[in-house]
Amino acid sequence: MGVVSEVGSTVGVASGAITESQAAAIKRSSAALAKSFEDITPEQEYYIGRSVGAVVLSSYSVWENDQATLYVNLLGQTLARYARNPESFRGYAFLILDSDEINAFAAPSGFIFITRGMLRLCSNETELAAVLAHEIAHVSEKHGLKAIKRSRLTSALTTMAVEGAGAFAGGHLADLTQAFGESISDITGVLMNNGYSRAFESQADLGAVDILRACGYDPSGLVNMLTVMDQRLKPGAPDFASTHPSPQSRISELNQAGIQEKSLPSHPVRNARFREALEGV
Repeated sequence: MGVVSEVGSTVGVASGAITESQAAAIKRSSAALAKSFEDITPEQEYYIGRSVGAVVLSSYSVWENDQATLYVNLLGQTLARYARNPESFRGYAFLILDSDEINAFAAPSGFIFITRGMLRLCSNETELAAVLAHEIAHVSEKHGLKAIKRSRLTSALTTMAVEGAGAFAGGHLADLTQAFGESISDITGVLMNNGYSRAFESQADLGAVDILRACGYDPSGLVNMLTVMDQRLKPGAPDFASTHPSPQSRISELNQAGIQEKSLPSHPVRNARFREALEGV
C-alpha cells in the first residue's frame, strides 16, 4: 500500500490538485484506510457513487418527468427503509433514464438508475418494487464497492484519504474525479458492461425478497419480472441481459428458495397510482 500511496500523492502534487502537506496526509492515512473496501467511510462512498453516477449520465439522458420521478423515489425510499443497511451518507436517490434499454444500475451510496424501457416492462407496482428492491440490495450489500475494489480503486482510495485526514474542507469532488477518472470509468464499466458476479446477483435477489416481504409486497413479483425479461431480452443487446446472469438461472435459484411465479393479488390503490404516475412512460 505504501507504493500506491506514494504514486497517488505524487500524481496529485504534480497535477496541482493537492499540496505537499496534503500529500503527506495521504501517506499517513492511506495505510489504515486501504486495508479493504470496508475501510471506506460513508462520505467517501458517497463521492465514489456520485462519480460513478456522473459517468452513467454521460451515456444516458435523464427523463424529465417530475410525476414519474417522484413516484419512483417515494417507492424506492420506502423499500430502502427495509434493507439490511438502510442508511447511506445522504440517503438513496432514484433517477429515470430516457432510454428504451431494459436496464437498471446501482452505484455506491444509493444512486439508483432505471430506464424507461425497464419501467415499461413492469405491469404493476409490485413488479416495479421488485426491480428497485434488487438494486437497493446491491447497495445495501456494498456490491458496488466490492466490484470497485477489484478494479483500480486502490489508487483512488489514496486520494479519498485526503477527506479522512481533513486536508480538503468539505471535499472537492472535481479534484478527486479528475485525478482518478480512469478508475471511475473502470468502476462504471463493471456496472454497465460486465455486470456483477452471479453470486452477487443471487445475494441481491434474496435481499430483494426480504425487502419486499418486510414492506408488504409479494416477492413472487421478482420471479414474474424475471420471466417477462426472459421473454423480452434479446441476446447481444446492450441491456439487462449483458450485465446480469440469465433470468432462467436466477428464477431457478429463487424457486429453490421457495419463491414461485404466480398471479399476484389485485391491489387497486397500488395499481391505480402506478398507472397514473407512469402514464406515457
